[in-house]
Amino acid sequence: MKLTKSEKSWILYDVANSAFILILTATIPVFFRGLVDSAGVEAVCNSWIVQFLFSSNANASLLGDLQAFEALKTSLFALTTTIAVLIVAVSAPMIGAIADYKGMKKKMFSVFLAIGVLACLLLGITTNWFGYLGLIIVARIGYASCNIFYDSMLVDVSSNDRMDTVSSYGYAWGYLGSCLPFIVGIYLILATPFGLTVAKATQLSFLITAIWWAVCAIPLLKNVKQTHYLANHDHQVKESFSRIGKTMKEIKNNPKMLFFIIAYFCYIDGVYTIISMATTYGAEVGIGTNDMIIALLVTQIVAFPFAILSGMLAKKFKTIDILKVYTLIYIGICLYGYQLDQTYEFWVLCIAVGIAQGGIQALSRAYFGKIVPKNESNEYFGFFDIFGKFADFLGPLIITVCAAIFGQSKYGILALVILFVIGFYFLNKVSKLDKE
Repeated sequence: MKLTKSEKSWILYDVANSAFILILTATIPVFFRGLVDSAGVEAVCNSWIVQFLFSSNANASLLGDLQAFEALKTSLFALTTTIAVLIVAVSAPMIGAIADYKGMKKKMFSVFLAIGVLACLLLGITTNWFGYLGLIIVARIGYASCNIFYDSMLVDVSSNDRMDTVSSYGYAWGYLGSCLPFIVGIYLILATPFGLTVAKATQLSFLITAIWWAVCAIPLLKNVKQTHYLANHDHQVKESFSRIGKTMKEIKNNPKMLFFIIAYFCYIDGVYTIISMATTYGAEVGIGTNDMIIALLVTQIVAFPFAILSGMLAKKFKTIDILKVYTLIYIGICLYGYQLDQTYEFWVLCIAVGIAQGGIQALSRAYFGKIVPKNESNEYFGFFDIFGKFADFLGPLIITVCAAIFGQSKYGILALVILFVIGFYFLNKVSKLDKE
């Protein structure tokens, strides 16, 4: 299928922002754990936020329990995800509703792009562990808010019969393209050229990623036009609030959309949690840093062809049925991850994630884009995002609670199976409605 200029520009932004999510998965959590270690057990465990939220693990760490301190670091990093996605989830429908008016989509996209890129740049400068936590939250807010508008632009650049393929290409090239700045960063970290220390090389990799994110976003800003919109008028903000209530009723009265959103809420929770917590969980169970980073790079490479394959499969099979298969794969991934304690098992897990990750995300986005009203796509994708972000809030919270209660995060990984099972159940209900 030949892509249009606007489709190519839209796909390139997936290359832009995927670079950030890759370092968020691979190097940011490792660097954060290093900052916590550098600060020292006493300084970290006696801080007010740690004592307020994780007093049990903190006190155990102060008594010399190394496993408790590792679990504490996992909990702190998971907390950044929890806070960021909660903020985005609450604001998503409102900013989505405002962006549906003519000319607003790219303006709001640009604002949050600037926030995300600036925070990413500052990650390359900050060395205080607490300030670093705050910057991760801000960067995640910018990244996630941009994606509301970016995902809804799919209806502007493509038609229903092309959405599965275009969405799949976005994720596929995002996985592959994001490897370029990541490989440069890993080279700097491992080789430490020019007299760099490992810490300075890691920070430089964050700066490179921020620049990559900004530069690769330029074609979208130039070439993608908002073709579906609502007419501007004097009371847009006020009307946006009333439209949210109306949209909620429409979703409630549309069983197929409602069941799909509930299913998405459940299964995407597990997907995002596995993505965001992979390296911090791997570190907790004793997987070496270099092994984890290389394995995650392999995940990106594996994900490229399988994301494209998902778009090809969607031409032959129903999208919902393919999503059901991916959900079953993720149930197996969680069960396997629960017992993981060897380096080779982490590699197997990463390859399995690469097979399913791109397809489940790309086809979810495309399927939703097909069933929403096109001129209100931002608002609907805002609700799509609120369910996804509340899910992203729930998953890390499960990991955090399990780490706090049991002293290990693996029980949280096992608990994610329940969410995938519920997601499969509601996807099956959507599948039955599709056949009617």
